[in-house]
Amino acid sequence: MKIIDTHTHIYSKEFDNDRSVIINSAKKTGIKAVLLPNEDSESIESVNRLCDEEPDFAFPMMGLHPTSVKKDYIRELQVIEKALAKRRYYAIGEVGIDLYWDKTYLKEQKIVFEEQLRWSIDLRLPVAIHTRESLDEALDCIYKVGADRLKGVFHCFGGTINEWNKISELSSFYIGIGGVITFKNNELPKTLKHIPVEKILLETDAPYLAPVPYRGKRNEPAYITKTANKIAECYKMTMEDIAKHTFQNSLDLFNIPINYIDDEVF
Repeated sequence: MKIIDTHTHIYSKEFDNDRSVIINSAKKTGIKAVLLPNEDSESIESVNRLCDEEPDFAFPMMGLHPTSVKKDYIRELQVIEKALAKRRYYAIGEVGIDLYWDKTYLKEQKIVFEEQLRWSIDLRLPVAIHTRESLDEALDCIYKVGADRLKGVFHCFGGTINEWNKISELSSFYIGIGGVITFKNNELPKTLKHIPVEKILLETDAPYLAPVPYRGKRNEPAYITKTANKIAECYKMTMEDIAKHTFQNSLDLFNIPINYIDDEVF
């Protein structure tokens, strides 16, 4: 199998003691590439350093995460924008709106999200979107900036049929499926029956949201096979078929250079 983990934070401090082990385990599992979403000005160096150390495996995104939007958001945006000009990035992300933890800076989150959506359009890059209890607010921003000019993924989708119906109106967007699909009493397995396999991507969001049987522990890219297996059950397909579809979907969206993938591309 060939798999791309389209959203993982393995550059973070949670992996400082065994990052090389985690990466080697991922490669042995069949993961050919990982995409690293930036969080704020403090994480830029870590993201870039890992991508320099693993240029054929790790590919960077650049963005300001909604939970990092505070009073100093203008300065943070300026730092992120300068970083975008210094090297190649494969997406604007992780960006969006988060109303789960704190609604204090909702106005500022919208301003920041919309500005980064404009960068996505100007740079012709996909956008990796974080929405937590904020899908309607995020969609409002997308339509305001220009839905027909944007493409990307709704990261960590765990939603209802109603939420998918709203996202499906955006023809150039995918949804990222992670470990949540393995949790008990979630609606995602039912929702997937209405979602074309051509619209899904695999992700871990490591170190967060580890799939069963690792739930509650630190997540890592190698665990993505548990997610892929559950998705295969939902679609009544083989895990190899899910890997094949999502691998190609990931290449189509993020435009990872083909020469970095060491086997033939499906």
